[in-house]
Amino acid sequence: MKHIQTFQVLPDIPEPLSFLETLAGNIWWCWQYDAVDLFHRIEPRLWDWSGRNPIRFLTYVPQNRLEELATDRSFLSHQQRVRESYERLPCLHMKDNIYPFETRDVIAYFSMEFGIHESIPLFAGGLGILAGDHLKTASDLEMPLVGVGLLYRQGYFRQFLDQDGWQQEDYPETDIYQLPVEKVTDMHGDDIEVSVTGPAGEIRATIWRTHVGCVPLLLLDTNLPENPPEIREITSKLYIGDQGMRISQEMVLGIGGMRALEALNLSPAVCHMNEGHSAFSSLERLACIMKTHDVDLKTAMEIVPRTTVFTTHTPVAAGNEEFPADMIRPFLIPLEEALGVSATEILSWGQLPDSSPDAPLSMFVLGARMAQYRNGVSQLHGRVARRMWTHIWPRRSEEETPISHVTNGVHIPSFLSHENSQLFDRYIGPDWQRHPSDPANVHRIDDIYDEELWRAHVMSRARLIRTCRRLMVSQYKRRNAPKEVLKNAELVLDQDILTIAFARRFATYKRANLLLQDPDRFEALLSSTTSPVQFIFAGKAHPRDHEGKELIKRLIHFARKADIRNRIIFLEDYDIHIARHLVHGADVWLNTPRRPFEACGTSGMKAAINGVLNVSILDGWWCEGYAENRGWRIGNGEEYGDPAYQDAVESRALYNILEDEVLPCFYDRKNGDIPMRWVRMMKESMKMGMRTFCSHRMVSEYNERFYQPAAKRLHELLADDASEARGLATQRDRIRTLWQDIRVEYPERQTEGAFRVGQTFRISTTVNLGELRPDDVEVELYYGIVKGVDKLSDGKSQPMEMLEAHGNGQYLYACDITCAVSGRYGFTARVTPGGDDWIRFTPGFITWA
Repeated sequence: MKHIQTFQVLPDIPEPLSFLETLAGNIWWCWQYDAVDLFHRIEPRLWDWSGRNPIRFLTYVPQNRLEELATDRSFLSHQQRVRESYERLPCLHMKDNIYPFETRDVIAYFSMEFGIHESIPLFAGGLGILAGDHLKTASDLEMPLVGVGLLYRQGYFRQFLDQDGWQQEDYPETDIYQLPVEKVTDMHGDDIEVSVTGPAGEIRATIWRTHVGCVPLLLLDTNLPENPPEIREITSKLYIGDQGMRISQEMVLGIGGMRALEALNLSPAVCHMNEGHSAFSSLERLACIMKTHDVDLKTAMEIVPRTTVFTTHTPVAAGNEEFPADMIRPFLIPLEEALGVSATEILSWGQLPDSSPDAPLSMFVLGARMAQYRNGVSQLHGRVARRMWTHIWPRRSEEETPISHVTNGVHIPSFLSHENSQLFDRYIGPDWQRHPSDPANVHRIDDIYDEELWRAHVMSRARLIRTCRRLMVSQYKRRNAPKEVLKNAELVLDQDILTIAFARRFATYKRANLLLQDPDRFEALLSSTTSPVQFIFAGKAHPRDHEGKELIKRLIHFARKADIRNRIIFLEDYDIHIARHLVHGADVWLNTPRRPFEACGTSGMKAAINGVLNVSILDGWWCEGYAENRGWRIGNGEEYGDPAYQDAVESRALYNILEDEVLPCFYDRKNGDIPMRWVRMMKESMKMGMRTFCSHRMVSEYNERFYQPAAKRLHELLADDASEARGLATQRDRIRTLWQDIRVEYPERQTEGAFRVGQTFRISTTVNLGELRPDDVEVELYYGIVKGVDKLSDGKSQPMEMLEAHGNGQYLYACDITCAVSGRYGFTARVTPGGDDWIRFTPGFITWA
């Protein structure tokens, strides 16, 4: 039907309850237990039925119930308490707030997905949950950050299993008018729209805004009547399969996102690209800088990367998105005029060094080329990323590849159980959420009585089991299972036995089947009467990942065995709601990735802060988190060349840990007492999570290491008509022209023979700089342990001092080196550009002796 006119009917909220509508409009409520309880107490069953969506919920609350609550003094007192907390949000009093940034200096955080709450389906998995935690934490820390994403009408798929255990996908339409979003309008009340030019014409998008505490999240939507059907589909589904559609999505996110900020009169001081999906934002930012500050492209290229952060989450090269040159080129042609270069030149920014013009465009390469600040998401992932991408910076060692790491963290108030939150309020103090990683707060976890902590956990486990039973009955009803099966579903699991959870994306490298390597041994574990154990599995396989779907099917078939079917279950449609119950109530969090394919993984962190003990491969974050007093490791961090052998070895190690260590520790209860050693490990796990893997630590680290230096740098580069940036562009051209003339002679040591630890000797070299000057470059000695004919490990660099100018561009450099540790060492010398990291690490600007 065409030309449909619409109208909306809102619930008639009595005036004493009017704050409920205000509260429902800001996602802040979802990490405030007092606010969640306020909605829950209105109509508990209706709250769950509504998907814990307060806007939808209030639509269906009976009018007589609202009238009753409007005179309920207990409820109104509760509402007033929540209101007072809400009204302390600094954004409601922004004029009184001082940021450590210049006026209107905002950080624009781009992400393809945002996982804030299960009622807002804009996410697929861990990447989105991390982005949501980033926004929540920025709000807690009162940072001037704005999120930029897409508003999906169908989002990611809902998961259902058929009678045979094969995954089915459904994409239900989201009712946008039951989400806490509002159209962004101009001063006349008209919708603000932006457009991006695609090969088939204009892609128009409207802008929606939602409030995550004090952080606005801007969401672009192409589902407009004036757009043709194929354009409307761009923001229909998250991670849409068609490559042309994916390019359009990422163009709308990056280029459209920057234009949305400009339409709102926001010129970000820093842009943070969360994965390569948003790398096109840098192209539009170049154009904005050129237009706004009247500078050429070369000057803009000195500004944009120095004020851009790029975070990669992918530890496998094949997992980074690429687009064929012929497919992407038509999308780049509309940018030629604004940037003043050809589409072929723009395309080259996303191609590997020395590629042909027809090579694919890598979104990682484009993101890395446009950002000075690049990071992986754990210490191990930083090393893996440097190894993966060292070829982008040829002639540099792997250790010096300019990719650092910021280990992920989780937003503790969003994932801490209600019981543990109450313990924290009582023992740590009611303001612990403001500084969760403060050492004094962490230390006070030891003050919690062991019995109280164990009782709180037992309550969480009981709630998890009740939830699992309800979900299993719902699953079987959906499949029209017989009455006997439904009756058995009501009895699955036991509230008093060791409960192990495995919940994550069902990608093959995560190895959900590791326990099935020895089905008889697994079955013996599950059927034990002396040390009983039960398993809960949950997770989605990608719609095109048939191997992942096979893993789910195999688990379902195994779980149907009569003697174990009450001890092992699979929960459909894993989401934040299910995850929250699992990380609250499980005893053990199991993680079995094939190292080093887990970039970080944050579900185990969420479990840890609740006292759930991790049993995991030493991969991702667990390499940094593991200690024997707070969990268990599977193996010792080995990496294997033969996957089948690896699975055989590590499955046996897993069984041994469960049988010989985990189960005895859990059931070690003298005279019927609580498991004292287990509770001590729970406390250590909680302290680790609070101290090290909290999102407040993570976002503060981004702020101190990247955001603040980048924002400060922007003002320096733009001062005095961008004089410094223009000078840097000139310097880069000069270096590029003259670099080929540099020659470095082999360095010589002035003392022969072997050396003893503590001795010092001098090394010198002659360098021909051509027309370059000593203050244009850095001359360094590079040394390390000899690992082959021409390879050094643990390489270190040391500046060499210019001692003499010999004329004709020749200079003598030298430095002293002290022998700190015995071993066989090698050394050489090199020249790199002087200046900051952006120019020092320019590919090609390095000359070795």
